[in-house]
Amino acid sequence: MVDVVPPSLDHLRCFLAVVEEGSFNAAARRLGRAISVVSYAIAQLESQLDVRLFDREGSRRPQLTEAGRALLSEAHAISDDVDALLAKVRSLRQGLEAELSLAVDVMVPGNVLARLLRDFQVRFPTVPLRLHIEALGAVAALVLDGRATLGIAGPDIMDLAEIERETIGSVEMVPVAAPDHALAKFERIEPGETRKHLQLVLTDRSPLTEGRDFSVFSPRSWRLADLGAKHALLKEGIGWGSMPRHAVRADLEAGTLVELKLPERSALDYALVALWRKDSRPGPAAVWVLDEMRERLAKCPSTK
Repeated sequence: MVDVVPPSLDHLRCFLAVVEEGSFNAAARRLGRAISVVSYAIAQLESQLDVRLFDREGSRRPQLTEAGRALLSEAHAISDDVDALLAKVRSLRQGLEAELSLAVDVMVPGNVLARLLRDFQVRFPTVPLRLHIEALGAVAALVLDGRATLGIAGPDIMDLAEIERETIGSVEMVPVAAPDHALAKFERIEPGETRKHLQLVLTDRSPLTEGRDFSVFSPRSWRLADLGAKHALLKEGIGWGSMPRHAVRADLEAGTLVELKLPERSALDYALVALWRKDSRPGPAAVWVLDEMRERLAKCPSTK
């Protein structure tokens, strides 16, 4: 059996050009080569692989053989992988991150984040993204231990010597309950009344803020680590609690949740803070995310 010789990338790309253009002449024009060069490349490739790639007899247009069709997808994959490698090298030489790991507070509006990441993919196609959605101190913990390059965290993060922080926006939080909840039936909620009712509280999975309370008024509380679960329980009338207005806007309009006017505190702003390690400054992709997040939060009506 003839030993197979590894083909050159140039020969593979000549093969792909002939397939895509439909002729040796058209492939030569696309590649800016003489037709003899393209013909030689195909002949060399067939010799190296010990297979016939094109059937040239009986037709002016080269037709793929069965072997040629079988090898076409692999040739495309090799060419694409090399293109991706070269694009990555160019990005690294320009200072782009090899990867961006982003940790985002669960309170950030999902539509803002999704559209930002859609545009990120277009602008930085060579930068893989690792996304973490966390609550409270878990965002800062990911940045602190180096698992996230950039964090968008909530307001109650302690000052950490290793971390830089910058306020970039805020989300309005509103206390809500189901319309059949006792607090929703009061025309005026008296001071201290909230302490008599179960409060649903978003809890932390990080030791950075473990045990700290955030806008907790009632000694009776259920702690939940998931904002979606808290939302569902509120709609079922199981307690009351604060939610980002953008997450319950449709419920408030439909009447499936009611905004509570509490004497202790009604709506409040939940500040969003960008975090990064002092010894690992954000690269171009992370800086773009930071600037875009700040601008989009300012323009987003659902954060008002």
